[in-house]
Amino acid sequence: MSGTAWEAVIGLETHVQLRTRSKMFCGCSSAFGAPPNTNVCPVCLGLPGALPTVNGRAIQLAVRAALALNCQVHVRSIFARKNYFYPDLPKGYQISQYEEPLATEGSLAFTSPDRGRVTATIVRLHVEEDAGKSLHDRFPKATAVDLNRSGVPLVEIVTGPDFRSPSEARAYLLALKEVLEYADISDCDLEKGSLRVDANLSVRRAGDTALGTKTEVKNINSFAFVEKALAVERDRQIAVLAAGGRIDQQTMLYDAKANAVRPQRTKEESKDYRYFPEPDLPPLVVPEAWLTEERTALPELPAARRERFATQYGLPAQDAAVLVQSRAVADYFEAVVGAGAEAKPAANWVMGEALADANARGGALRVPAGAVARLIALVKEGAVSHQAGKRVFAALAEGGGDPRAIAGSLGLLQVADINALARWVEDVLAAHAAEVARYRTGETKLLAFFVGQVMKASQGKADPKLVSPLLLERLGG
Repeated sequence: MSGTAWEAVIGLETHVQLRTRSKMFCGCSSAFGAPPNTNVCPVCLGLPGALPTVNGRAIQLAVRAALALNCQVHVRSIFARKNYFYPDLPKGYQISQYEEPLATEGSLAFTSPDRGRVTATIVRLHVEEDAGKSLHDRFPKATAVDLNRSGVPLVEIVTGPDFRSPSEARAYLLALKEVLEYADISDCDLEKGSLRVDANLSVRRAGDTALGTKTEVKNINSFAFVEKALAVERDRQIAVLAAGGRIDQQTMLYDAKANAVRPQRTKEESKDYRYFPEPDLPPLVVPEAWLTEERTALPELPAARRERFATQYGLPAQDAAVLVQSRAVADYFEAVVGAGAEAKPAANWVMGEALADANARGGALRVPAGAVARLIALVKEGAVSHQAGKRVFAALAEGGGDPRAIAGSLGLLQVADINALARWVEDVLAAHAAEVARYRTGETKLLAFFVGQVMKASQGKADPKLVSPLLLERLGG
């Protein structure tokens, strides 16, 4: 049966590392990249007698995330033990939350490539600690365990079954990443493991409302792979059902090199984890005053900022979307406008030269906003051409300085002296007598050719706005 007769139903569980210096229940560093098993202590190693203590900064960031995602934050929540046995889980259980999570009933609107504006439901947001990491490539025929990540603070953000395609799931994740970065909750660096995604997927016939049997796809470490993995699993399920088979509820691992999924184990249900309240931690109580402070401190979030950029600055929706993807870039654009530049030229220079330079140099916006505004003014007044302005920008990025002084030192200031312009015009017309004759017999489109030749002769210094009238005068109108 054709895949068009089926639709996917997808829900996402996103594990986000909170931007803290220390772990969730101890004082060990949560920094990435330390030698294996060096950021550990009796608490995160699960040694007998060691007791956990809650990281207040982690709770603050978790509350901020819940508010940014329009969740209802519960003043009282309960830590629970999630019991399972795995080499990288030294205690034999993970401290998480289950029946009484920190927050529920949230939402995040995003733009679906298939359905336009869609709102995903955030079923729950809870706090938990990370497990360690199993390493399969360090020793031949053996698995190594690094417990540096054990105890690192996370929030798990669980959506409803709201996505209908792999591309839609990816669009949601990009919107979620924007919000978390704007509110300074996490760096969301997938390469370092600070944002990881598990996806639940089932398929059903188009028009059906009942949910099919779902599988969980794990081992996904990039947004592109999320889309690919879900597409592979969707197509696998459709093929099985179309052939009269049935889907088993199980966990699938995604192999990025082979672009394939393979079964890992039968998928656990909540009863398999034998959740019970964590006896070493009291209920987590979030003061109402703290909630109010965090709500007030939330920055303007991406969706509201995009809308404001479109209305306040008159920018096209596409420009607003590009500028707002990063809080640093959006702030930079507003600083350029604040320094006196008009909004549209400022957007063009930020999206063009500034972002190209930043992408080539590790993300740093190297030219001060005020210098960009002064450069835009030079181009507007005709002191430098747009093309020459790009060379000035490159020089500013490398060594700083004043845009006008740099343009002068590079010989890029446009010449507005009529006598100098007239000499270049006469030289060009004398060198292209045949083209002059053709122009005078009606081939007026050659005017652009003459302008180009004057700009070439002047090495880009001639002011093109003054060149055209001079040419028309010499050519006879």
